[in-house]
Amino acid sequence: MSCVDCRFAPACVTVRTRNLCENCFIRFLQTKVLRRMERYRLRNAPKDRQRKLILPLSYGVSSLALLHIVSSLLLKQRTTGQKRTAFDLHVLIVDPVSLHPSKGAAASGRLAKIKEAYPDNTYSEVPLRSIFDYDPDIRGDISQHTGIPLGSNPSRSDEEILNLFRASFSTATARADIDGILLRRLIVAFAKSHKCDGILWGDSDSRLAAKTLANVAKGRGSSLVWNVCEGMSPWDIYFNFPLRDLYKSELEVYASYALRDLQQIIDQDPRNFEDLSNRHMSIEDLMSQYVLTQGAKYPGVMANIVRTVDKLTTPGVENAKMCILCRVPAGENLNAASGSQMDIGSNGETTTVPRSTCYGCMRTLLDMKAPTSNSG
Repeated sequence: MSCVDCRFAPACVTVRTRNLCENCFIRFLQTKVLRRMERYRLRNAPKDRQRKLILPLSYGVSSLALLHIVSSLLLKQRTTGQKRTAFDLHVLIVDPVSLHPSKGAAASGRLAKIKEAYPDNTYSEVPLRSIFDYDPDIRGDISQHTGIPLGSNPSRSDEEILNLFRASFSTATARADIDGILLRRLIVAFAKSHKCDGILWGDSDSRLAAKTLANVAKGRGSSLVWNVCEGMSPWDIYFNFPLRDLYKSELEVYASYALRDLQQIIDQDPRNFEDLSNRHMSIEDLMSQYVLTQGAKYPGVMANIVRTVDKLTTPGVENAKMCILCRVPAGENLNAASGSQMDIGSNGETTTVPRSTCYGCMRTLLDMKAPTSNSG
Protein backbone atom coordinates (compact mmCIF):
# COMPACT_ATOMS: atom_id res chain seq x y z
CA MET A 1 0.00 0.00 0.00
CA SER A 2 1.43 3.36 -1.05
CA CYS A 3 1.47 6.56 1.00
CA VAL A 4 -1.61 8.69 0.30
CA ASP A 5 0.48 11.89 0.31
CA CYS A 6 3.53 11.21 -1.84
CA ARG A 7 1.91 8.20 -3.62
CA PHE A 8 5.35 6.69 -4.02
CA ALA A 9 6.82 5.28 -0.83
CA PRO A 10 5.13 2.36 0.91
CA ALA A 11 2.90 3.37 3.82
CA CYS A 12 4.17 2.34 7.25
CA VAL A 13 1.75 4.04 9.65
CA THR A 14 -1.96 4.85 9.71
CA VAL A 15 -2.70 8.31 11.12
CA ARG A 16 -6.31 9.42 11.48
CA THR A 17 -7.44 6.95 8.80
CA ARG A 18 -4.66 8.06 6.42
CA ASN A 19 -1.84 5.71 5.40
CA LEU A 20 1.48 7.55 5.37
CA CYS A 21 5.11 6.71 4.77
CA GLU A 22 7.74 7.62 7.35
CA ASN A 23 8.79 10.90 5.72
CA CYS A 24 5.24 12.12 5.14
CA PHE A 25 4.24 11.21 8.68
CA ILE A 26 7.19 13.17 10.10
CA ARG A 27 6.28 16.14 7.91
CA PHE A 28 2.61 15.89 8.96
CA LEU A 29 3.48 15.95 12.64
CA GLN A 30 6.09 18.70 12.42
CA THR A 31 3.69 20.88 10.44
CA LYS A 32 1.08 20.53 13.19
CA VAL A 33 3.62 21.77 15.73
CA LEU A 34 4.99 24.65 13.67
CA ARG A 35 1.50 25.95 12.91
CA ARG A 36 1.01 26.29 16.65
CA MET A 37 4.16 28.44 16.79
CA GLU A 38 3.16 31.06 14.22
CA ARG A 39 3.54 33.68 16.93
CA TYR A 40 7.31 33.05 16.93
CA ARG A 41 8.00 33.04 13.21
CA LEU A 42 11.15 34.80 12.09
CA ARG A 43 9.27 37.45 10.14
CA ASN A 44 7.43 38.39 13.34
CA ALA A 45 10.62 38.75 15.39
CA PRO A 46 11.42 42.17 16.86
CA LYS A 47 14.28 44.00 15.14
CA ASP A 48 15.90 45.41 18.25
CA ARG A 49 16.35 42.27 20.35
CA GLN A 50 16.48 38.48 20.18
CA ARG A 51 13.52 36.68 21.68
CA LYS A 52 14.12 33.90 24.16
CA LEU A 53 11.82 30.94 24.84
CA ILE A 54 12.12 28.35 27.55
CA LEU A 55 11.28 24.69 27.06
CA PRO A 56 10.82 22.58 30.22
CA LEU A 57 12.22 19.10 29.51
CA SER A 58 11.00 16.13 31.54
CA TYR A 59 12.67 13.43 29.39
CA GLY A 60 9.21 12.22 28.44
CA VAL A 61 8.46 11.41 24.82
CA SER A 62 6.38 14.58 24.30
CA SER A 63 8.87 17.17 25.56
CA LEU A 64 11.74 15.39 23.78
CA ALA A 65 9.79 15.38 20.52
CA LEU A 66 9.10 19.10 20.94
CA LEU A 67 12.79 19.77 21.65
CA HIS A 68 13.78 17.88 18.50
CA ILE A 69 11.28 19.74 16.30
CA VAL A 70 12.13 23.21 17.63
CA SER A 71 15.90 22.55 17.53
CA SER A 72 15.59 21.30 13.95
CA LEU A 73 13.71 24.48 13.00
CA LEU A 74 16.43 26.71 14.49
CA LEU A 75 19.19 24.65 12.86
CA LYS A 76 17.51 25.06 9.48
CA GLN A 77 17.39 28.82 9.98
CA ARG A 78 21.09 28.87 10.87
CA THR A 79 22.17 26.79 7.88
CA THR A 80 20.07 28.42 5.15
CA GLY A 81 21.90 31.72 5.10
CA GLN A 82 19.57 33.66 7.38
CA LYS A 83 21.36 36.14 9.61
CA ARG A 84 19.42 35.24 12.74
CA THR A 85 17.07 32.69 14.23
CA ALA A 86 13.49 33.44 15.21
CA PHE A 87 14.40 33.03 18.89
CA ASP A 88 16.94 31.54 21.25
CA LEU A 89 15.94 28.34 23.02
CA HIS A 90 16.70 27.77 26.69
CA VAL A 91 16.01 24.22 27.86
CA LEU A 92 15.20 23.82 31.54
CA ILE A 93 15.43 20.46 33.30
CA VAL A 94 14.19 20.15 36.86
CA ASP A 95 16.42 17.38 38.20
CA PRO A 96 14.23 14.24 38.21
CA VAL A 97 16.08 12.90 41.26
CA SER A 98 14.95 15.92 43.31
CA LEU A 99 11.37 14.93 42.53
CA HIS A 100 11.69 11.15 42.58
CA PRO A 101 14.93 9.88 44.20
CA SER A 102 14.31 6.41 42.77
CA LYS A 103 15.09 7.80 39.28
CA GLY A 104 18.74 8.40 40.15
CA ALA A 105 20.20 5.61 38.03
CA ALA A 106 17.94 6.25 35.05
CA ALA A 107 18.72 9.99 35.01
CA SER A 108 22.50 9.55 34.90
CA GLY A 109 24.13 10.93 31.75
CA ARG A 110 20.94 11.92 29.96
CA LEU A 111 21.62 15.65 29.82
CA ALA A 112 25.02 15.06 28.21
CA LYS A 113 23.36 13.08 25.41
CA ILE A 114 20.78 15.82 24.89
CA LYS A 115 23.50 18.47 24.64
CA GLU A 116 25.39 16.33 22.15
CA ALA A 117 22.30 15.95 19.98
CA TYR A 118 21.26 19.64 20.13
CA PRO A 119 24.42 21.64 20.95
CA ASP A 120 23.16 25.09 19.93
CA ASN A 121 20.63 25.48 22.74
CA THR A 122 21.24 26.82 26.24
CA TYR A 123 20.69 24.27 29.02
CA SER A 124 20.05 24.58 32.74
CA GLU A 125 19.42 21.73 35.18
CA VAL A 126 18.18 22.79 38.60
CA PRO A 127 16.91 20.85 41.61
CA LEU A 128 13.40 21.45 42.88
CA ARG A 129 14.82 23.18 45.97
CA SER A 130 16.06 26.02 43.75
CA ILE A 131 12.51 27.35 43.88
CA PHE A 132 13.69 29.19 47.02
CA ASP A 133 16.25 31.05 44.86
CA TYR A 134 13.93 31.97 41.99
CA ASP A 135 10.65 32.47 43.86
CA PRO A 136 11.44 34.40 47.05
CA ASP A 137 7.82 34.27 48.22
CA ILE A 138 7.67 30.48 48.47
CA ARG A 139 9.43 30.28 51.83
CA GLY A 140 6.91 32.60 53.45
CA ASP A 141 4.02 30.78 51.79
CA ILE A 142 5.16 27.44 53.18
CA SER A 143 5.85 28.82 56.64
CA GLN A 144 2.95 31.22 57.11
CA HIS A 145 0.19 29.32 55.38
CA THR A 146 0.94 25.68 56.15
CA GLY A 147 2.03 25.82 59.78
CA ILE A 148 5.53 24.41 59.27
CA PRO A 149 7.74 26.42 61.67
CA LEU A 150 10.73 27.13 59.45
CA GLY A 151 12.06 30.06 61.42
CA SER A 152 12.52 28.05 64.60
CA ASN A 153 15.33 26.04 63.02
CA PRO A 154 17.49 28.30 60.83
CA SER A 155 19.99 25.48 60.29
CA ARG A 156 17.48 23.50 58.25
CA SER A 157 18.50 23.38 54.58
CA ASP A 158 16.24 24.31 51.67
CA GLU A 159 16.08 20.67 50.64
CA GLU A 160 14.98 19.60 54.13
CA ILE A 161 12.33 22.32 54.19
CA LEU A 162 10.96 21.26 50.83
CA ASN A 163 11.00 17.55 51.65
CA LEU A 164 9.23 18.23 54.94
CA PHE A 165 6.55 20.25 53.16
CA ARG A 166 5.99 17.67 50.42
CA ALA A 167 5.90 14.82 52.95
CA SER A 168 3.22 16.57 54.99
CA PHE A 169 0.44 15.58 52.57
CA SER A 170 -1.36 12.38 53.42
CA THR A 171 -2.78 11.37 50.02
CA ALA A 172 -1.25 10.65 46.63
CA THR A 173 -3.58 13.19 44.99
CA ALA A 174 -2.52 16.00 47.35
CA ARG A 175 1.17 15.17 46.90
CA ALA A 176 0.86 15.15 43.11
CA ASP A 177 -1.12 18.39 43.22
CA ILE A 178 1.42 20.23 45.36
CA ASP A 179 4.32 18.95 43.22
CA GLY A 180 2.56 20.35 40.16
CA ILE A 181 2.17 23.74 41.84
CA LEU A 182 5.81 23.83 42.91
CA LEU A 183 7.04 22.83 39.45
CA ARG A 184 4.96 25.49 37.72
CA ARG A 185 6.05 28.19 40.16
CA LEU A 186 9.70 27.21 39.70
CA ILE A 187 9.52 27.12 35.88
CA VAL A 188 7.65 30.43 35.66
CA ALA A 189 10.01 32.14 38.12
CA PHE A 190 13.07 30.75 36.29
CA ALA A 191 11.72 31.93 32.93
CA LYS A 192 11.01 35.43 34.23
CA SER A 193 14.42 35.68 35.91
CA HIS A 194 16.02 34.94 32.52
CA LYS A 195 13.74 37.46 30.76
CA CYS A 196 12.10 34.84 28.53
CA ASP A 197 9.25 35.84 26.23
CA GLY A 198 7.32 32.60 26.62
CA ILE A 199 7.24 29.00 27.74
CA LEU A 200 6.88 26.09 25.31
CA TRP A 201 5.05 23.41 27.29
CA GLY A 202 5.46 19.88 25.94
CA ASP A 203 1.92 18.70 26.66
CA SER A 204 0.17 16.59 24.05
CA ASP A 205 -3.59 16.64 23.48
CA SER A 206 -3.80 13.46 25.57
CA ARG A 207 -1.92 15.07 28.44
CA LEU A 208 -4.03 18.24 28.29
CA ALA A 209 -7.24 16.18 28.34
CA ALA A 210 -6.03 14.29 31.43
CA LYS A 211 -5.03 17.56 33.13
CA THR A 212 -8.45 19.03 32.37
CA LEU A 213 -10.34 16.11 33.90
CA ALA A 214 -8.01 15.95 36.91
CA ASN A 215 -8.23 19.69 37.61
CA VAL A 216 -12.01 19.66 37.46
CA ALA A 217 -12.08 16.70 39.85
CA LYS A 218 -9.73 18.56 42.23
CA GLY A 219 -11.84 21.72 42.25
CA ARG A 220 -9.51 23.72 40.01
CA GLY A 221 -11.98 24.39 37.22
CA SER A 222 -11.59 28.15 37.55
CA SER A 223 -7.92 27.94 36.54
CA LEU A 224 -8.34 25.54 33.59
CA VAL A 225 -7.63 28.16 30.95
CA TRP A 226 -4.14 28.76 32.35
CA ASN A 227 -3.37 25.05 32.52
CA VAL A 228 -4.34 23.99 29.01
CA CYS A 229 -4.91 27.10 26.84
CA GLU A 230 -2.44 29.27 24.97
CA GLY A 231 -2.14 32.93 25.85
CA MET A 232 -0.77 35.35 28.40
CA SER A 233 -0.68 33.79 31.85
CA PRO A 234 -1.47 35.60 35.12
CA TRP A 235 2.31 35.71 35.73
CA ASP A 236 3.03 38.00 32.76
CA ILE A 237 4.61 35.35 30.57
CA TYR A 238 3.12 33.76 27.47
CA PHE A 239 2.13 30.08 27.59
CA ASN A 240 2.35 28.10 24.36
CA PHE A 241 1.31 24.46 23.82
CA PRO A 242 2.70 23.47 20.39
CA LEU A 243 1.73 19.77 20.79
CA ARG A 244 -1.89 20.39 21.66
CA ASP A 245 -3.14 19.03 18.30
CA LEU A 246 -1.29 15.72 18.63
CA TYR A 247 -2.09 12.55 20.51
CA LYS A 248 0.44 10.88 22.77
CA SER A 249 0.36 7.76 20.58
CA GLU A 250 1.30 9.83 17.52
CA LEU A 251 4.27 11.35 19.35
CA GLU A 252 5.44 7.88 20.38
CA VAL A 253 5.42 6.79 16.73
CA TYR A 254 7.24 10.00 15.77
CA ALA A 255 9.90 9.36 18.40
CA SER A 256 10.44 5.84 17.10
CA TYR A 257 11.37 7.37 13.70
CA ALA A 258 12.97 10.74 14.50
CA LEU A 259 14.58 10.01 17.87
CA ARG A 260 16.13 6.62 17.23
CA ASP A 261 19.43 7.65 18.82
CA LEU A 262 17.71 8.90 21.98
CA GLN A 263 15.35 6.02 22.66
CA GLN A 264 17.32 4.85 25.69
CA ILE A 265 16.92 8.14 27.57
CA ILE A 266 13.17 8.53 27.08
CA ASP A 267 11.13 8.00 30.23
CA GLN A 268 8.85 5.08 29.49
CA ASP A 269 5.27 5.56 30.48
CA PRO A 270 2.61 5.01 31.56
CA ARG A 271 3.22 3.14 34.76
CA ASN A 272 1.49 -0.17 35.29
CA PHE A 273 -1.57 1.29 36.95
CA GLU A 274 -2.98 -2.16 37.71
CA ASP A 275 -0.15 -2.67 40.21
CA LEU A 276 -1.03 0.52 42.08
CA SER A 277 -3.38 0.34 45.04
CA ASN A 278 -6.04 3.01 45.40
CA ARG A 279 -4.00 4.49 48.23
CA HIS A 280 -1.04 5.19 45.94
CA MET A 281 -2.99 6.30 42.86
CA SER A 282 -3.58 10.02 42.43
CA ILE A 283 -6.37 11.62 40.44
CA GLU A 284 -3.73 12.50 37.86
CA ASP A 285 -2.81 8.80 37.55
CA LEU A 286 -6.45 7.83 37.21
CA MET A 287 -7.23 10.44 34.55
CA SER A 288 -4.05 9.63 32.61
CA GLN A 289 -5.02 5.97 32.58
CA TYR A 290 -8.53 6.83 31.46
CA VAL A 291 -7.40 9.08 28.62
CA LEU A 292 -4.77 6.61 27.39
CA THR A 293 -7.19 3.68 27.34
CA GLN A 294 -10.31 5.46 26.11
CA GLY A 295 -8.41 7.81 23.82
CA ALA A 296 -7.33 4.86 21.70
CA LYS A 297 -11.01 3.97 21.17
CA TYR A 298 -12.48 7.47 20.96
CA PRO A 299 -9.73 9.94 20.04
CA GLY A 300 -12.21 12.55 18.88
CA VAL A 301 -13.90 12.62 22.27
CA MET A 302 -10.60 13.21 24.04
CA ALA A 303 -9.72 16.00 21.59
CA ASN A 304 -13.08 17.66 22.25
CA ILE A 305 -12.23 17.96 25.94
CA VAL A 306 -9.40 20.36 25.19
CA ARG A 307 -11.34 22.19 22.47
CA THR A 308 -14.18 22.78 24.91
CA VAL A 309 -11.85 24.43 27.41
CA ASP A 310 -10.62 26.72 24.61
CA LYS A 311 -14.14 28.16 24.43
CA LEU A 312 -14.11 29.25 28.06
CA THR A 313 -13.75 32.95 28.81
CA THR A 314 -10.43 33.81 30.42
CA PRO A 315 -11.07 35.39 33.82
CA GLY A 316 -9.75 38.89 34.31
CA VAL A 317 -6.54 39.21 36.29
CA GLU A 318 -6.52 42.94 36.97
CA ASN A 319 -7.25 43.64 40.64
CA ALA A 320 -8.01 39.94 41.12
CA LYS A 321 -7.28 38.32 44.46
CA MET A 322 -4.53 35.74 44.11
CA CYS A 323 -4.38 32.40 45.86
CA ILE A 324 -1.35 32.41 48.15
CA LEU A 325 -0.29 28.89 47.14
CA CYS A 326 -0.95 28.37 43.42
CA ARG A 327 -0.92 32.14 42.67
CA VAL A 328 -3.88 31.85 40.32
CA PRO A 329 -6.58 34.53 40.31
CA ALA A 330 -9.38 32.67 42.03
CA GLY A 331 -12.21 35.15 41.63
CA GLU A 332 -15.28 34.27 43.61
CA ASN A 333 -13.70 31.02 44.77
CA LEU A 334 -11.30 33.00 46.97
CA ASN A 335 -12.47 33.73 50.48
CA ALA A 336 -11.18 37.22 51.07
CA ALA A 337 -11.72 37.22 54.81
CA SER A 338 -8.67 37.37 57.02
CA GLY A 339 -7.64 34.66 59.44
CA SER A 340 -8.02 30.93 58.92
CA GLN A 341 -10.69 28.28 59.03
CA MET A 342 -10.82 24.86 60.62
CA ASP A 343 -11.94 21.81 58.71
CA ILE A 344 -11.58 18.05 58.71
CA GLY A 345 -9.13 16.62 56.23
CA SER A 346 -9.27 13.25 54.49
CA ASN A 347 -6.99 11.84 57.19
CA GLY A 348 -9.60 12.60 59.85
CA GLU A 349 -7.52 15.29 61.52
CA THR A 350 -8.63 18.85 62.15
CA THR A 351 -6.66 21.10 59.83
CA THR A 352 -6.18 24.87 59.80
CA VAL A 353 -6.49 26.24 56.28
CA PRO A 354 -5.79 29.89 55.44
CA ARG A 355 -8.79 31.72 54.04
CA SER A 356 -6.65 33.34 51.35
CA THR A 357 -6.56 30.13 49.33
CA CYS A 358 -8.60 29.15 46.30
CA TYR A 359 -10.99 26.22 46.53
CA GLY A 360 -8.59 23.77 44.88
CA CYS A 361 -5.70 24.64 47.20
CA MET A 362 -8.01 24.58 50.22
CA ARG A 363 -8.93 20.99 49.40
CA THR A 364 -5.25 20.06 48.99
CA LEU A 365 -4.23 21.73 52.25
CA LEU A 366 -6.92 19.81 54.10
CA ASP A 367 -4.87 16.69 53.40
CA MET A 368 -1.89 18.04 55.33
CA LYS A 369 -0.73 16.22 58.41
CA ALA A 370 1.57 17.45 61.16
CA PRO A 371 5.28 17.40 60.20
CA THR A 372 6.94 14.22 61.44
CA SER A 373 10.51 15.53 61.70
CA ASN A 374 11.79 17.67 64.55
CA SER A 375 10.89 21.26 64.09
CA GLY A 376 14.04 22.38 65.92
